[in-house]
Amino acid sequence: MLKKRLGSSDMEITPMGVGAWAMGGGGWQFSWGPQDDAESIAAIHTALDAGVNWIDTAAIYGLGHSEEVVARALEGRANKPYVFTKCQRVWNEKREISGSLKADSVRRECEASLRRLKVETIDLYQIHWPEPDADVEEGWTTLAKLREEGKVRWIGVSNFNAAQMARCRRIAPVVSLQPPYSAISPEVEREILPYCQQHNIGVIVYSPMKSGLLTGKMTRERVAGFTPDDFRRNALAFREPQLGRNLELAELMKRIGTRHGRSAGEVAIAWTLRNPAVTGAIVGMRSAAQAHGVLGALEFRLGAEEIAEIAAFRAQWI
Repeated sequence: MLKKRLGSSDMEITPMGVGAWAMGGGGWQFSWGPQDDAESIAAIHTALDAGVNWIDTAAIYGLGHSEEVVARALEGRANKPYVFTKCQRVWNEKREISGSLKADSVRRECEASLRRLKVETIDLYQIHWPEPDADVEEGWTTLAKLREEGKVRWIGVSNFNAAQMARCRRIAPVVSLQPPYSAISPEVEREILPYCQQHNIGVIVYSPMKSGLLTGKMTRERVAGFTPDDFRRNALAFREPQLGRNLELAELMKRIGTRHGRSAGEVAIAWTLRNPAVTGAIVGMRSAAQAHGVLGALEFRLGAEEIAEIAAFRAQWI
């Protein structure tokens, strides 16, 4: 299986990694609704058995629960994957979420993640959001110190723009960026991906299937039936007129996938991987069945005609 080096790190990663956002379960502000831990663990095992060698999570997912599920899934496994997690989103005893990049807060988060993940060192530690913007330098300086101390191996950012990455690079190298990227939301192509290529910053994109919209299994009925704590109920991409357009794109991807015996989701992931700036795609999965439905993306790539077909469809939106 072809692997790519993540920026200036020593990590050679597979084209896709396990995304553990939904594995945090329900009952928090950015939840995907209830989730069975046993199914989450089965999804992780299925992906790792297929050769996937990295998992991306965050302290905020399930208010610590996702990291605990990842630790349970990896317990006793001989060949453990790289584990990536994030700081900056914090919560209080009322489960209210806020952002902090103060040094003492980042350090507390790191120690808590190490405990929940049951590891001595985090492979990639990332600032989740550049908020508050005024504290970006303080947060990044703290990550650099955590790396010097051996608590984390490599440091990266998520949801940063080019100017914010430039500010970080004056303090310490930025190994990776984690931006949203999909055929529905390609905005990072304009400035951010070229910046990463220019400065050898690895890119691991999230939501390549746009939170399930491009799996080929999303319907208006499913959207209408989202649980009250599913963040997607309020997302613009899941509302008309965007919803109808996005479901049409998913149907196109399903037709393309059928030609190759692949799912619409695998086509959506391959669309992001076609960009040379992208090192890998974070792929959410909530069960072994969902994992099996996307694992073809480890090898499947789109041809020039299929890329043009998707581009022609998207051109109608502009």
